[in-house]
Amino acid sequence: MKVFLTGGSGFVGRGIVERLQAGGFDTVCLTRPSSKGKREHSEATQPYIAEATGDLFDIDSLAQAMDGCDAVIHLVGIIREQPGKGLTFTRVHVEGTKNVLEAAKRAGITRFVHMSALGARENATSAYHLTKYEAEGLVRASGIPYVIFRPSVIFGPGDAFVNMLAELVRLPLTPVIGSGAYPLQPVARDTVADVFVQALSLPASTYQIYETGGPAPLTYEQILDAIGDAIGKKRVRKMHIPLGLMKPVINMMEGFPFFPITNTQLTMLLEGNACEDGELLYETFPTTKIPFQEGIATYLR
Repeated sequence: MKVFLTGGSGFVGRGIVERLQAGGFDTVCLTRPSSKGKREHSEATQPYIAEATGDLFDIDSLAQAMDGCDAVIHLVGIIREQPGKGLTFTRVHVEGTKNVLEAAKRAGITRFVHMSALGARENATSAYHLTKYEAEGLVRASGIPYVIFRPSVIFGPGDAFVNMLAELVRLPLTPVIGSGAYPLQPVARDTVADVFVQALSLPASTYQIYETGGPAPLTYEQILDAIGDAIGKKRVRKMHIPLGLMKPVINMMEGFPFFPITNTQLTMLLEGNACEDGELLYETFPTTKIPFQEGIATYLR
């Protein structure tokens, strides 16, 4: 099987590339013209991995890059909008997915494995989740056999979320927005990569949507405590910041790339991000359950 991969240079994509390589899959990674040849460790130097130049918003270039492939793994997404660069949730999640699907039809793709997000649903409270759900609808209506995954927060070496929280935990007082009781269900990148690659050829997963989380939900405060334990901090002293104080700051600062949180991210954090049926994933795919504490201990110091 020959696989076309979007988002192969991202955090999740790098894990999937490694798993595809280990499985001996011929893989074509979509590469923007501006980034071709600029990566320190180009996938093109690895066995079974090739690069193809294309643009998410140019269907012809996508179809040409997919030529000869059997399956698509579509990962591209954004967690933060940059309207000045044309990077909005609607453009990337909806228009981008529509283009990849159209190119896939032209190329005769027979399997489409799609990265959505836990919390994607109709009438969601955030534009992120709304557009992820709209993209799911396009995948379901495409006529191409599909598998859709909805991951919670993904952790692993080089991640943004856990490493950012580790910096906060190292402070004398760790800021916590609101109560800190909102649940998350962090899932290891190794798990995500494993199930995505299995989904390429597992018949039982066809036309299914899987909530993708770790073995158990944790509150935000429990996550901070687990990170504290991993870095050798016996007690994480927390400073709770009322929402009424935090929201005006976010309104003023979210336009700056260095500011760590946007209103959209705050909305998603406070509503929680835990699976309703997290066991279906593990019942379908033979993969190891990796507890959060055990997983982060391998790379946090």
